[in-house]
Amino acid sequence: MSDNFNDYQPNGEVAADRWVTATRLFDTVRVETAADKWERAQLLFEAKDYAKAALLLAEVVEEVPFQTDLCLLLARAYYHSAQLGKAEAQLRAIVDRDPVEHYAHLLLGRTLERRGRPEEAAPWLRLAAAFGGELADV
Repeated sequence: MSDNFNDYQPNGEVAADRWVTATRLFDTVRVETAADKWERAQLLFEAKDYAKAALLLAEVVEEVPFQTDLCLLLARAYYHSAQLGKAEAQLRAIVDRDPVEHYAHLLLGRTLERRGRPEEAAPWLRLAAAFGGELADV
């Protein structure tokens, strides 16, 4: 099985997603499913390889576009890999689809702050605090 991901990390340890693909070495003609990609992406995210996780998650979101937890993880991967425009777009889509998704509001506010737009971030952070039952400090 060949993919674009390295088998080893710079420190010499086996890459997080390698274990998932290694279990499939002896499968005959196996097509990687969305669930397989999701599993590998979660491992990459946990290993803090956010850019590679985002690539896989984007593929899965194309196949399963309305699963909120998947879309949120993609937005987080974009955020942590400094792909802030993509994170913002993903988060706005989530909020449009699920207007009471607390974490999407919070991450959208943080993304806008990180993009240098604190005035635009403030209402999103207030909403996140309200949905979370907290008093907003913004």
